[in-house]
Amino acid sequence: MGITADIVLIVVAALVGGLVAQRLHQPLIVGYILAGVVVGPYTGGVTVTAIHDIELLAEIGVALLLFALGIEFSFRELRPVRMIALLGTSLQMACTMAYGAGIGWLLGWAWLPSLWFGALMALSSTMVILKTLMSRGLLGTLSSRVMIGMLLVQDLAVVPLMIILPQLQHLDGGLQQIGLAGLRAAVFLAAMVLLGTRIVPWLMTYVARWNSRELFFLVVTALGLGVGYTTYLAGLSFAFGAFVVGMVISESVYSHQALGDILPLRDLFGLLFFVSVGMLLDPVFLISHAGTVALVVALVLLGKGLICGVIARLFGYGNVVPWAVGLGLFQIGEFSFVLARVGVSSGALTAEMYALVLSAALVTMLLTPVVSRAAEPLYALSRRWSRQVPLQTRHLPRQGLQEHVVIAGGGRVGHYVADVLQRLHCGAVVIELDQRRVEQYQAAGIPVIYGDASHPVVLEAAAVARARLLVLTVPAITVAHAIVTQVRRLAPALPIVARAEAVEHMHRLHDLGVNEVVQPEFEAGLEMVRQALLALAIPAVDVEHYTDTVRAELYAPLYRPQATYHTLAQLRRASQQLALTWVRIPDESCLAGQTIEAMRIRSRTGASVVAVLRDGQAPVYPAPSQTLYAGDLVGVLGRRLMVLIIGNFERQ
Repeated sequence: MGITADIVLIVVAALVGGLVAQRLHQPLIVGYILAGVVVGPYTGGVTVTAIHDIELLAEIGVALLLFALGIEFSFRELRPVRMIALLGTSLQMACTMAYGAGIGWLLGWAWLPSLWFGALMALSSTMVILKTLMSRGLLGTLSSRVMIGMLLVQDLAVVPLMIILPQLQHLDGGLQQIGLAGLRAAVFLAAMVLLGTRIVPWLMTYVARWNSRELFFLVVTALGLGVGYTTYLAGLSFAFGAFVVGMVISESVYSHQALGDILPLRDLFGLLFFVSVGMLLDPVFLISHAGTVALVVALVLLGKGLICGVIARLFGYGNVVPWAVGLGLFQIGEFSFVLARVGVSSGALTAEMYALVLSAALVTMLLTPVVSRAAEPLYALSRRWSRQVPLQTRHLPRQGLQEHVVIAGGGRVGHYVADVLQRLHCGAVVIELDQRRVEQYQAAGIPVIYGDASHPVVLEAAAVARARLLVLTVPAITVAHAIVTQVRRLAPALPIVARAEAVEHMHRLHDLGVNEVVQPEFEAGLEMVRQALLALAIPAVDVEHYTDTVRAELYAPLYRPQATYHTLAQLRRASQQLALTWVRIPDESCLAGQTIEAMRIRSRTGASVVAVLRDGQAPVYPAPSQTLYAGDLVGVLGRRLMVLIIGNFERQ
């Protein structure tokens, strides 16, 4: 069957490798690469025969990877950490490339492959970092924002590296080749800005009007691969064109649908790429050069980790952030494989060099979850012999925080809570990571601490161990998980009220020890239902009974072991029996012109008229001799409703 049998073999092997990687809590790409080693030409057994054809298909995978990256790219994600993401990452890559070139020189390589190795080493793994952060519940923390910002810029740097590095082999012609490649890239970018931003949105709008998912998917794929092939004919990288058109699509209203449609195709061809990467790895080489691989891994971990950590510190990030960034970004990433394949095809890297780089990259990826966990212990150890970086605080009481409320998250919800507590003269302190919000709290005179609430040093500054309550307004479950975990270490018995982004997250938070969980979307929907029922003239007592029942169905399973919930529910139901219902007496009602005593309302209905509101005046608390008139608003206390009362009198 030729290449068909090879593709089937690769997909099945990748499935097995992916299952094993998932079971071992590793990124799927590690399983794909190991599957490529198994079906590659160096291991014997069942082997892929049409290796060259698979490598050609893998080039489509590279183009689709960068195409999807272009669609996902957003400057908004870089805004909170834009300085370190743009300037810091550029500095980090330059320093790492120089350091990597030094390692290559130490290994006895020539200057060109040494420089290539430095470029490969400068790129970290977005997939590995995201999976590690998600598994530890750290997405959304300050450390994770810094890392993701730097990773995004590193991924973008692959494109110019793929253009510039291959041209370095032609330095005998001076810088003419590099300048020419840069000029072609600039012309292509200008053409895409002038034409692509007009033609591409028009074409996608034209096709979208037909409401055909197949045609929309086809036009997205054709744009990504077609523009990529055009750039290849122009002497540039196939993947570069795909990336640029992806960025053009990202600015359109169709970006989310385009990304959703292209992801399965990207994942399939990306699978072929990573398997083809593994097929070039010789296990015999890895065993025979184990010492060299271990040395390279150690040098990469120490050197690149130190560079990333120092740069984070230089850009003003203190406490645990430099440790987390350094021990998180030390690995060699998946886009290094893309760049390494270009180096092999251009002749800059030999097969032996490629095998060494690939082996070191795989080992650093496998070490990332373990090494990244050492950030907090090492930071705690460093605090014992170094001066702690002071936190930015505003309006904290001079006598210190005591019996106060800690509000983790100073967004809109946190601001409402802080404002109410301030009006009630309840001590509270807000922990917020957005400098603009910190300045707003400062202007309002509300105590605030700038920092990440998932870090112990920030929680200690907020005196969480001496607090009466923690109000957690952060919606992301991963961030909330990290904060609650740290709070429970410092204050095991502290009551916590948390906000859940989804109903399924409520159980996760409750299992972590959160005392009360509020789901805003559910509460907002329930309030809209309540208002709608009142607008439909459904009696208020019935409306409250319904909303209480629905709320109990959601919250009661969380608090079933607690007797207090049932007590509160009983009190709420009892209060409903005493609910005050306001009803206007119509002109034709027999109650109009009669006294309460004469109509014997209480004895005949079981309800009591406790207030009368007439002509916008203050409410009157009527005596039995009070006369009721048409148009009066009557406040009725009791289970039976005034609407039914009026109906009863009419029928009698």
